[in-house]
Amino acid sequence: MIISRIGPTSARRRAVAGLATLVVAGGLLTALGGATPAGAEPGDVAVAENFDSGTLPAGWRAVDGDWKVVDGRLVGTATSGTRKITFGRHLEHFRFSATVRFDKVNEATRWTALGLDVPASGATPWWIATMRSGSTAANGLEFAQLTPAGAWNVTNATAAPYAAGTGRDVKLAIEVHGNQARWFLDGRQLMRTSSLQRSTDGGQALVVNGATVSFDDVRVTELAPNGLLRPDGAPLTVIAHRGASAAAPENTLAAQEVARRAGSDWIENDVQPSKDGVPFVLHDGTVDRTTDGTGAIRNLTSAQLKALDAGSWFAPHFVGARLPTLAEQLADLRNRGGNLLLEIKGAHTRDEVARIVEVIRAERMTTRVFVQSFDVETLRHTRALAPELPLGLLRGTLDADPVALAKELGLAAYNPSDAALVAHPSVVADLHAAGVAVMVWTVDSATAWQRLEGYGVDGIITNRPAELAGWNAAQLQGGLGRPTVTVSSPADGARLDRAQRPVLGVVTGNADAVTVTLDGEPATPGRVLDPTRLAAGAHTIRVEATGPGGRTTVTTTFTVVADPTGLAHLVLASEAAAGARHAMLNLLADGRYDQLAAYAEQQAGKQVPTAVAAVIAADARSLADR
Repeated sequence: MIISRIGPTSARRRAVAGLATLVVAGGLLTALGGATPAGAEPGDVAVAENFDSGTLPAGWRAVDGDWKVVDGRLVGTATSGTRKITFGRHLEHFRFSATVRFDKVNEATRWTALGLDVPASGATPWWIATMRSGSTAANGLEFAQLTPAGAWNVTNATAAPYAAGTGRDVKLAIEVHGNQARWFLDGRQLMRTSSLQRSTDGGQALVVNGATVSFDDVRVTELAPNGLLRPDGAPLTVIAHRGASAAAPENTLAAQEVARRAGSDWIENDVQPSKDGVPFVLHDGTVDRTTDGTGAIRNLTSAQLKALDAGSWFAPHFVGARLPTLAEQLADLRNRGGNLLLEIKGAHTRDEVARIVEVIRAERMTTRVFVQSFDVETLRHTRALAPELPLGLLRGTLDADPVALAKELGLAAYNPSDAALVAHPSVVADLHAAGVAVMVWTVDSATAWQRLEGYGVDGIITNRPAELAGWNAAQLQGGLGRPTVTVSSPADGARLDRAQRPVLGVVTGNADAVTVTLDGEPATPGRVLDPTRLAAGAHTIRVEATGPGGRTTVTTTFTVVADPTGLAHLVLASEAAAGARHAMLNLLADGRYDQLAAYAEQQAGKQVPTAVAAVIAADARSLADR
């Protein structure tokens, strides 16, 4: 087992060299390229179509427009208006990917889309993720709904870093978790939404508008429910601490609005009960610091709390801001958009937790609330009362075994302080392996964000959500030098026979550490791959590069094929006894593949080395079955 890692590289060396070359295979320098699309670990594959059959797949319904399979691609034409083909089934958590090419467009504003929640009949309402051929426009990429009235509700839009144009394959992927979705273009997340309104039966679709578009490699894969885990190619999740508390009075609807407009993925707020049991949004145990009143929140009635000024302490123009109840906060998020990371502050009784759960359910926000607490018993109460709510454990210091505790409590996330994580950053990988996200609090500097990005954390709780969102955008545009990775050899999709001897070639840039695996086992770039030691079939190369600009992961595949020429090479290179080699070559020449397989197995460990005999037998049987 060999692992390849590159140690730290000085900033001056990076500036001079411009890139770090891990290996240049066979003396051939391969140009740096972008990452292939990355996603979550695959689960059950609901749809996998490459259209090699030459006909529309069974269960695919061309609702309108001209849809046909041509040269191994699905081609959809809409000379005018919007046309679609539906397929698949309803899924709450899934990744939908496809290779897409505009073949002809009426104009650059015309578009294609992946349908995320579309009835099989094509009836409205339905949700799509669109891409224009002129994708560099401000609305080049969109999340949008076609309403029952036939009107478009565009909830999110952004510009792509380059134009899709015509005649160019681009790889699109959308990861959906309930009402949330992430948009990936050629492996880079460019947009996220939390505004999807899901049906109970809508499936997937492909849509074209004023264009002819061809599709290949359409794949829909179920994902685990934990949408808090950050996929490869995605930026850090932005969590606004007490709202945008550096720009507005904390834990108010004003701070929530600023955080929402700043591009926050989650609003983090605190909840505690009033004297009469109404859950209010407040951090401190008393109202003294952030209002014009005094006293413990648990000693004040809801009427007394609503009379307090919660804004003037921060700035004059926030005079009159009120403490929101949890119900008011949730209603604002439901109506104006956003998700809530709700900290249940301090110890709560089961009845107090039950009241919080009651409010969340009454406001129809169970799919958009994530509960965290420092108090373990509070989390146990929440899990017992509302198993549908994801849970996070806040920690100022790391537990002896965070993974074991996460499993015991059924956590979706383990949320340590920055100072706690610095001492043991390897715990991030351990938690990820257990399917648990890591959200770090409370971090406001770009230097720390960069370090935490290197650790691979999923999200950051910050008082400065606008700055973190901007920092993320700079990374996605390459401003901070995200590592680049190219697997130069074997090429992605290559088919190798047993006689070939390719060098494992990997080229990286802006990387301090690089890990390479072949079929999950550590591998060393620059070394010759020996197909005589590999099983026939597909093999996967995975490269993960980490540097000051973040992390990039690339996955490619090649296939070892069984054919007579390669099998002859395998026999000749087998180190079998001369007589055995001669016998096997004669059987091969006569096309007696079944007898060759039987002979190899009979002589395994005798005249033919055991491992090689198994490969020879497998290839021979594969040829016999053709």
